[in-house]
Amino acid sequence: MDKNSELKLALVIVSTLLIFTVACQKNTVAVDEGLKSERQGNAYQTSPIDNWETSESSWANGPGTSDDNDDVVLRKNIFFDFDKATLTSESQDILAINSQWLRTNPDVMITIEGHCDERGTNGYNLALGDRRAEAVKTFLVDLGIHRSRMTTISYGEERPFAKGRSEAAWAKNRRAHFSIK
Repeated sequence: MDKNSELKLALVIVSTLLIFTVACQKNTVAVDEGLKSERQGNAYQTSPIDNWETSESSWANGPGTSDDNDDVVLRKNIFFDFDKATLTSESQDILAINSQWLRTNPDVMITIEGHCDERGTNGYNLALGDRRAEAVKTFLVDLGIHRSRMTTISYGEERPFAKGRSEAAWAKNRRAHFSIK
């Protein structure tokens, strides 16, 4: 290969990497430490965020499953850190409880929906939402729930729960949500 061809190849590689880096770059925002204690909503809640009650029991299980029984734990969302599909220890605890409920209700089929905040491209967020839903499904399979009872779907950023451009709003949108088929 002559020097001219090597230079062209190097320029193509560097240009491609630069374009990929810029296209996939995410804006970083400092996480509000108070967010951990803030209540997080459910994508199917119909009341405005500003009118929510403050007790965690009022928001953890919002409406949206096959019935209105507040004891159905699968209505809890699993929340994720920014740009991550890794389950937190809190999420693992919630999933352990959900797996117990699924074992006592063996005929129930569920869909696990992956959601993201608005940052990033649509394609990136669809892939991230898919990884989040699959992480939840894999964890439940590891806990003994049969894979055939669960389907996953990614909505990416297309179905946000919280409107707004703040860390508090984005944190509510980075979730996996359960629905009973």
